Amino acid sequence: MIAIIDYDMGNLRSVEKGFTRVGVEAVVVREPEMVAAAGGVVLPGVGAFADAMTSLKILGLLEPVRQVLHSGKPFLGICLGLQLLFEISEEWGQTPGLGYFRGRVRRLPESVKVPHMGWNEAELTRPTPIFNGIPDRTRFYFVHSYYVDPEDEDITIGEASYGIRFTAAVQREKVFGVQFHPEKSSTWGLKILANFGRLVAEC
Repeated sequence: MIAIIDYDMGNLRSVEKGFTRVGVEAVVVREPEMVAAAGGVVLPGVGAFADAMTSLKILGLLEPVRQVLHSGKPFLGICLGLQLLFEISEEWGQTPGLGYFRGRVRRLPESVKVPHMGWNEAELTRPTPIFNGIPDRTRFYFVHSYYVDPEDEDITIGEASYGIRFTAAVQREKVFGVQFHPEKSSTWGLKILANFGRLVAEC
């Protein structure tokens, strides 16, 4: 079973429906013990970084999420869920994140309209199971004002351009993160959810 973490910061039902459409069992949960027991975990998110970290702490989810990240189980961060995996965000000052990936979350440049909202190509920079069967330069749906800036370039598996070139997807072992919304990205976005479901089933 895949646990979709409910911490009051995301379009959870859209993610749940996306998994349902590709025949993958996924349940919205907010109990720490259910997160810890899941075969795979999805951390979605829309909103402010600091609010998200506060909500995870209040709900007692910080430690279970950290444990899953280091457990070897498949994990997928979506949009804000990707950003939370990094060490620190520059949104509204400086807020520490989960720290699984080294690097910072930075604001998109003032030269472009923010938030970045709409369809955008993603260049797939290296093979990864999450992108199995997906063509390079596929368009996905983005909604964000901040982007991740990894210290380790090797974790980047996809890039996009909007004013600057930025990391759009990352991976280390079985932990993945995407800046775009696969649940809103039509056929190819659903393919990502199906690929993630397959990884969980194989573990």
